[in-house]
Amino acid sequence: MASEMAKQGNTALSLDGVNALYGDSHVLHGVSFALQEGQVLALLGRNGAGKTTSMNTVIGFLPPRDGEIQLFGEKITRLSPEAIARKGVGLVPQGRRIFPSLTVRENLIVAQQKARVATEKTWNLERVFELFPRLAERHKQQAGLMSGGEQQMLAIGRALMGNPRVLLMDEPSEGLAPQIVAEVGRTIARLKAEGQSIILVEQNMKLALGLADHVVVLNIGQVVFSGDADRVRADESLITQDLGIF
Repeated sequence: MASEMAKQGNTALSLDGVNALYGDSHVLHGVSFALQEGQVLALLGRNGAGKTTSMNTVIGFLPPRDGEIQLFGEKITRLSPEAIARKGVGLVPQGRRIFPSLTVRENLIVAQQKARVATEKTWNLERVFELFPRLAERHKQQAGLMSGGEQQMLAIGRALMGNPRVLLMDEPSEGLAPQIVAEVGRTIARLKAEGQSIILVEQNMKLALGLADHVVVLNIGQVVFSGDADRVRADESLITQDLGIF
């Protein structure tokens, strides 16, 4: 499936027949999907469906047993997480995982990587602080003392400091107040408008469908739906039977 989608051109990231195991537990079963450049792919599913595991295989935390992962046509399967990050994959992890004892500025600086080609869109401290003025106001504050919403902004900003070609966002709205969820949504929309390629793992279907170009639904480690987001927005029943909790 992913290889067929790749033929359409401008494929930023593709998984093709990926199987992954935690010990003896087979958690991904031939997962295939492709993210097109400059688009948002919403990866949906119930808890335990394999969404975060899929992200872990892409970023290198869980090397797949077999199958192939490509970044802009280059095979990255089973590279180390550090090598995959250097090649241009950024992660906003579930639970944020900022460094609580470091300041906001230190959290950002530690993640900084040079862009392949420097442009006015290259991410640096100035651009991150422009995107999130609250981080600029609190740049000397210990990250662990900030609110959950501010920590999520920091987690996004930290990932952007790596100047990713593909950004993986794992449950960015989790545990946030509605007004902060809306702010996160506006941030993702802005990144998309600037051409950032994004895989969005999200339980908030309204948020995900409001941003997505393509939707993939996982159930028990398998792709059970892959289609255009406009089609899903017109008929949410296409996927709600596979999500159950919505």
